[in-house]
Amino acid sequence: MAAYPEKFEGFQSPSAENWTDFQKNAWTPRPFGDYDVDIKIEACGVCASDKHTIEGDWGACPYPLAVGHEVVGKVLKVGPKVTLVKEGERVGVGAQVYSCLECRQCKNDNETYCAQQIDAYGAPYLDTGFTTQGGYSSHTRIHEYWVYPIPENLSSANTAPMLCAGITVYSPLKRLGAGPGKKVGIVGIGGLGHYGVIFAKAMGAEVWAISRSRAKEEDAKKMGADGFLATGEKGWTEGHKMTFDIIINTANSFQGFELGEYLSLLDVHGKWNSVGLPGGEGISVRNQDFLANGCYIGSSHLGSRREMLEMLDLVSAKGIESWVEEIPISKEGLQKAMEKLDKSSVRYRSCMVGYDEAFGA
Repeated sequence: MAAYPEKFEGFQSPSAENWTDFQKNAWTPRPFGDYDVDIKIEACGVCASDKHTIEGDWGACPYPLAVGHEVVGKVLKVGPKVTLVKEGERVGVGAQVYSCLECRQCKNDNETYCAQQIDAYGAPYLDTGFTTQGGYSSHTRIHEYWVYPIPENLSSANTAPMLCAGITVYSPLKRLGAGPGKKVGIVGIGGLGHYGVIFAKAMGAEVWAISRSRAKEEDAKKMGADGFLATGEKGWTEGHKMTFDIIINTANSFQGFELGEYLSLLDVHGKWNSVGLPGGEGISVRNQDFLANGCYIGSSHLGSRREMLEMLDLVSAKGIESWVEEIPISKEGLQKAMEKLDKSSVRYRSCMVGYDEAFGA
């Protein structure tokens, strides 16, 4: 068994004013429970949620805080009642680390909607007095239900970003029926959207990428898109109105966003699902925008354990590859990753690696 730490280390953001001044700190983890799993982290994807949280875009958060919620690593220790993973196994952890597992939602594979759900970072953990810390850290301690075995044929850096970005689009695609005979639109070709295109195609749907310009058209086609719509072009909806069954919106900005134009693409009772979480005031919704086709608008949150395991099986079976840029974890590495997010220059997901060098083997 690997050397077992008394304290966990991580790169924490100190304040909203100096949110990129990542400091390497140590802390004592919460008490180890019967169902807990301790993981030595080896990779962690970088999500826009990380940036929004520590820069204060979504409101106050408890500093100092290590973010990161797309974790892959090796199991160091399991509690006496753990049955879902084994010591030495490579596993993943996503953006949620607890739910009650007893309520109506939890018992119907909707545990991400549990009223008692706890986020991977910045959240009080039950009544322990401890605040959850994320994956820009040496180790993490997680309830077994939220720990997922990673298929052997998948690399850690390829898989880590799927544990939030991937499941965030896989779940609505699955629940809304993406598959053969369905026409699916993916709005925004970024960290979330590139998985939307890849997964919808892998599920057998006809897939159209929808972006402001044609700058990412070639990439979208390589990901599997059957077609491409550029919303900055005049008359961009012509020929496609009332033809889409599902549209997944992953856009990271609502500036100049004309919701009615997008909704006009949907067939009768078609589904619009927004999973992007940009800051700001959001978008204006008018009842008139969805009267013509009776479409439905909504959102979804992450995905259940069952869906996570299904997604990993699909990725393993079809050899699906993320478009991922690996960055060694360090203060400078995290600053680089955040700058790429800010400039929307990452293609299409960053993943922090090199944890042994940063924290020791």
